[in-house]
Amino acid sequence: MIAIPLSGLVYFVEHNWLWAASAFAVILGGTYLLISFVLERFIYRKLKLIYKFIHQTKATPKEETFYKYVLPQKSIDDVREEVEAWAAEKKEEIELLRQNEQFRKEFLQNLSHEFKTPVFAIQGYVDTLLSGALANPEVNRKFLEKTARNVTRLTNLLDDLDEISRLERGELVLSKKSFVIQDLIREVFESLHVRAEEKSIRCLIKKGCESPLTVFADKEKIRQVLTNLVSNSLKYGKTNGSVTASVYKTDGRHILVEISDDGIGITEKHLPRVFERFYRTDEGRNIDNSGSGLGLAICKHIIEAHRQTIHVRSKEAIGTTIGFTLDSKKES
Repeated sequence: MIAIPLSGLVYFVEHNWLWAASAFAVILGGTYLLISFVLERFIYRKLKLIYKFIHQTKATPKEETFYKYVLPQKSIDDVREEVEAWAAEKKEEIELLRQNEQFRKEFLQNLSHEFKTPVFAIQGYVDTLLSGALANPEVNRKFLEKTARNVTRLTNLLDDLDEISRLERGELVLSKKSFVIQDLIREVFESLHVRAEEKSIRCLIKKGCESPLTVFADKEKIRQVLTNLVSNSLKYGKTNGSVTASVYKTDGRHILVEISDDGIGITEKHLPRVFERFYRTDEGRNIDNSGSGLGLAICKHIIEAHRQTIHVRSKEAIGTTIGFTLDSKKES
């Protein structure tokens, strides 16, 4: 674009094709070298630094070496698209880090609360006993029993923390076998019948779900899951209410197990967080403050260790249903 009009101007002045051709060659070569130098010096070198930085943050060692010394032959539009994609990815990572930081703060706050409650209670009982109540037989035994209950709560909390740490590290070893899930549900109901009788709550298997269905899973771990779910249903269920277990065959390869109650329910805003460690609603904390707050988190890890899913449905003042899937009987 520069050489053609200038060489034309030379021809117009000199009226000599040789001079015009020479001027065209010289101007073409000179402007090409000048523009190449400017692009290399002020544009491509800067782009190369940006491009190397982007790829070094996500490339393999061999790719990092390649991008360190060789600029891929890409257009500016290609580079722009990659930079925009990289920026979007980093934005997502930053948002995730912010969410994790908020989760960490809430976790530490909840952990502190769960430990302080029994520790302060123990401290109060011991101080009272040491201040003279130890000599009073009507008081000392009652305070020692309350101290023992809080020590047990601390022990259970530490055990749950240890278990969930092992689950999150992937150290859970499953011992899978085939068993009838309804039989295990009945065993769990029987083990908790005293607590159910205290609130006159009926524990039953839903009509139409009595037909035996065999699952392939770790029986003792699933017993732990069912015990946690039924315990929660009894804890937050209404007096003279019911806890119902439902079992369904879904697609021929999986069994769906659901535990439902007709208790206080959970508001919609809390549902996405019920499986978080130590997360409890204010209503739930007011009803019971003795648990560790880790039961549902442990259930989630156990079910996910089976490569299955767990879910919750609930409506305030109507009730809650928590369900999970398991593999059906393993074919021989």
